[in-house]
Amino acid sequence: MASVETAAEHERILREIESTDTNCIGPTLRSVYDGQEHGLFMEKLDVRIRNHDREIEKMCNHHFQGFVDSITELLKVRGEAQKLKSQVTETNGRLQDDGKELMGSMEELQKCRVQQRNIASTIDKLSHCLPVLEMYSRLQEQMRAKRYYPALRTLELLEHTCLPRAGQYRFCSIMAENIPMLRTQIRDTAMTQLRDFLESIRKHSDKIGETAIRQAQMQRSLDTQPRAPIGRRSRKEAAAAAADGGGQRGSPVSEQDSGILDVEDEEDDEVPGAQDLVDFSPVYRCLHIYTVLGLRDVFENYYRKQRRKQARLVLQPHSNMHETLEGYRRYFNQIVGFFVVEDHVLHTTQGLVNRAYVEELWELALSKLIAALRTHSSYCDNPDLVLDLKNLIVLFADTLQGYGFPVSQLFDMLLEMREQYGEILLKRWNVTFRQVLDQDNFSPIPVSTEEEYKHYTAQFPLQDPELDKLPFPKKLPFSEFVPKVYCQLKEFIYACLKYSEDLHLSSTEVDDMIRKSTNLLLTRTLSHCLQYAIKKKNVGLAELVQVIINTTHLEQSCHFLEEFISNITNVPPDSANATKLYGTSTFKDARHAAEAEIYTNLNAKIDQFLQLANYDWMAAAPGGGALEASDYLVDLIAFLKSTFSVFTNLPGKVAQTACMSACKHISTSLTELLLDPEVRQISIGALHQLNADVQECEGFARAGPVAGFQGDTLLLAFSDLRQLLELFTQWDWSAYLADYGKPSCKYLRVNPHTALVLLENIFTSVSTALCPVCPLRRVLTGYLSRKYPLLCVCVCVCSHG
Repeated sequence: MASVETAAEHERILREIESTDTNCIGPTLRSVYDGQEHGLFMEKLDVRIRNHDREIEKMCNHHFQGFVDSITELLKVRGEAQKLKSQVTETNGRLQDDGKELMGSMEELQKCRVQQRNIASTIDKLSHCLPVLEMYSRLQEQMRAKRYYPALRTLELLEHTCLPRAGQYRFCSIMAENIPMLRTQIRDTAMTQLRDFLESIRKHSDKIGETAIRQAQMQRSLDTQPRAPIGRRSRKEAAAAAADGGGQRGSPVSEQDSGILDVEDEEDDEVPGAQDLVDFSPVYRCLHIYTVLGLRDVFENYYRKQRRKQARLVLQPHSNMHETLEGYRRYFNQIVGFFVVEDHVLHTTQGLVNRAYVEELWELALSKLIAALRTHSSYCDNPDLVLDLKNLIVLFADTLQGYGFPVSQLFDMLLEMREQYGEILLKRWNVTFRQVLDQDNFSPIPVSTEEEYKHYTAQFPLQDPELDKLPFPKKLPFSEFVPKVYCQLKEFIYACLKYSEDLHLSSTEVDDMIRKSTNLLLTRTLSHCLQYAIKKKNVGLAELVQVIINTTHLEQSCHFLEEFISNITNVPPDSANATKLYGTSTFKDARHAAEAEIYTNLNAKIDQFLQLANYDWMAAAPGGGALEASDYLVDLIAFLKSTFSVFTNLPGKVAQTACMSACKHISTSLTELLLDPEVRQISIGALHQLNADVQECEGFARAGPVAGFQGDTLLLAFSDLRQLLELFTQWDWSAYLADYGKPSCKYLRVNPHTALVLLENIFTSVSTALCPVCPLRRVLTGYLSRKYPLLCVCVCVCSHG
């Protein structure tokens, strides 16, 4: 069984060897050598080889004759082939000889065709490379000319269009490698120009603002023309300028590129805008460049950040700004210049700055500006500077309002400054009034000619028909103080009116402001100055009299001031809300103070004369002749006569009151001399001398030194002293005691206590001079006590309380 299988396996291997390529029989033979029947397989292989050999032999025997025939025929063909070869060789030789020239032409044609193809290829390549080179050359030219935005556009065209068409060349690779560096260079150069521009407009913002404010002032002066936005071009023109500025302006860096243009030669009728004052091409260029580079947000953030920093610098005032108007003007010019630039950028660029950003900057500026003005204006004590500052603020506000910025807070601040301005004016006018008072001679103004009279009446509204009729020379009733003060009041009103101009206030508000300020001037400043003039030392009665006359005329002129204010404000004085001037009460108070000072000074002068009194209280009784008044009293009466002669121009009641006050003071002072506690002894002779002095006073009163007294009214000032002296000089005690307490008593004004004190002094003098034990005092006192106990009770009550 095993031998059968082995035989079948060997048969299979043999078939495989017969049918398989000899290169692949290795595995088959290996399987034979790996087996155990190697010898048997070799036997079978030999058998198979012998079988095949027999088959080959059979086949060869079968085809041998045909092979022989073929060899024979082949030998015959070899001869013919040799002949043919000879003919072909000969023909080839002749052909080679004949084709040499043609081959040369063909080779030349081939070379020409190759050259032609190379030229065509070169032309094609050059047609793609030349635009690249031209574009690159243009780029280099634009870079040298600093036309960066066109250079950037050329760079974009070179990178995305020309270089891809040119192919892979080394110079193209170098150009492609340089493109990012060129972009960076353009970006950095544009940013450098922008920084230069920002620095330039920061330095020249005051020039920009000065021009804008000047044009606003020019526009304000054109009252007949409607106000247009100051210094702003039309939107189309500005937009066109912005569009052209980025792509077309590529000049080398100069003053124009740095931002400032020379506008000194502009026509006066033209109103240059920000585009005329500043070259914005660096901004437009940089904006376009960063937009093309895809960095617009970076540029916007940088620009806004830098401008915010510049805004803070611009809004920081100098420490000495308040000293001169130039400091304020430079400060305002810088702020206006800053916002003129921002307004133009807002309207000529698309989104570089927006309205919210500008409004935020303006709110910041307003807060810092108002705080700075409040601080620095508080140091100012010059009303002219405050007024100039107010006009400058109004012009500043009108300028920025023309650009669309809200300025209502500035006008509110000006209304606050109005109070400060009023206080400064009051201080200045306080000095002015005091100077006028110090320089016044307190004498009526002498007028010699009609021109002088008209000069004074033009300064002060004097209405006195009687004075007009008097011939020249004549005197005005008041002193120089009156017209000067009246003119100063009008000047003060004008100063208040100047501040109210251009504040957009109604006529009623202006009128109310002027009247309130004028009332403060009258009630505070002028009133205090008058009180100062009245109360200061060494003011004579004549000066006080003139002050009363002056204040009387000023009081009468108050309604003229009312009309003056109404004329300049166009508000009727009788309108419902019109504030009334307090001038009348001010001058009345001053006049009353002067009157009181006259009474005080007159009494003080009388006291000076009375201090010269030197009575001999123990004088002997007079003889038959009449006694003469004391010398001091004669001088006092002479002084009073000369003094009251000056009172003729005073109001009647003032002169009468002064005269009555003087007489009462004399009477009271003489009584006090008589009852002086230090005077312990008084003789009848001394009483007679005092009586002579009182008679002198009564003679003065009876002469009527001041007109207007009815009858003997002035004598009543001496009635108390007169009755007391008559009681003692006439020794009319019986009448005094008999009628005491009755309304018809002759000595009704004699006080019992005064009578007893004087009586005691007389008793003391009598007892001392005549007899030390004289019982007259005791007897008379006892008699009075027994007969008139009520009188003694009154005396006791008066003496104890």
